[in-house]
Amino acid sequence: MNRTLMAACLAATALGALSASARAETRKLRVADSFPAGHYLVKLIIQPWMAEVTKRTNGGVTFDYFPSQQIGKAADMLKLTQTGVVDIGYVAPAYVSDKMVASEVAMLPGGFTTACEGTKAYLETARNGLVAAEDYTPNKIKLLLAVALPPYQILTAKAPVASDADLKGLKLRTTGGAQDLTLRSIGATPVRMAAPDTYESLSRGTLDGVLFPLDSVISYNVDKLVKHSTEGENFGSFIVAYSISDAAWSKLAPETQKAMAEAAEVVNKSACAEVDRQDDETRQKLKTSGVTFAPLPAAMHAGIAGKLSAVGDEWARGLDGRGKKGSEVLKEFRALLKKQAGG
Repeated sequence: MNRTLMAACLAATALGALSASARAETRKLRVADSFPAGHYLVKLIIQPWMAEVTKRTNGGVTFDYFPSQQIGKAADMLKLTQTGVVDIGYVAPAYVSDKMVASEVAMLPGGFTTACEGTKAYLETARNGLVAAEDYTPNKIKLLLAVALPPYQILTAKAPVASDADLKGLKLRTTGGAQDLTLRSIGATPVRMAAPDTYESLSRGTLDGVLFPLDSVISYNVDKLVKHSTEGENFGSFIVAYSISDAAWSKLAPETQKAMAEAAEVVNKSACAEVDRQDDETRQKLKTSGVTFAPLPAAMHAGIAGKLSAVGDEWARGLDGRGKKGSEVLKEFRALLKKQAGG
């Protein structure tokens, strides 16, 4: 065989091996969450990620997607993911705060002002830091995608919040954990529930209002019920996260793992930027639909800011008292936020 022909054969063999590697794994994975099918976060996070993974695996990896609590409620997603009922689940730490308590550090009030600041800091600690060690490793799941939402506001159905007296006993929806601490610190009454249950509770009067990101007000049709909103406050946040079990991850080919990780990097960055952009647009839509936004009176704002500034330390002490690394987690997260602000 002459050298030219041999070189051609070697090249063909290498190309064939590369192509075989790229399409070596053919899998259909089950993905589930509790969001309505048209929710803005579905469009920004999980749908583009699935499409990007399929593209990067040359069609080898595809997905069956189950929205709207079709397979289970938000609070069940951790167990469903761990047990393999779903391959990738919407495991929001706030809904399983008893098992993922360290993640609440990213939901404390006053921590960050944009989704991207919070997202970058959370991804770092949840992949390589104390939150990974405290929450993800013990639960045997791996974080794929995460976005921190912009600071929450208080939205009410009947009367605006304009004084400390208006807050006293005000029944507001929360996800529990850190958000409960936040509301109690200002005199409000937290009522823990998942977002899909909010509309019915608000319409029945079980709730006086919600602690919500603005886009979710529209996604869950709460805009039809609320009339007033605070503006410019920072009552904490929420981590939207999709994870895969360690067992499911270990069964994937290295090429598939690489495609998923690279797709996640693209989507995490684009999603947080879009969430920040849409927050301003949504505020205008809500104003047009009749929701009144009003800053708190200056003295009230200062008083609440003082109360909220102590929530993080209270949260950390509570964890320390349970043998958890609350103070260490808080210190690490604040350092990561400072790093983001400096970068």
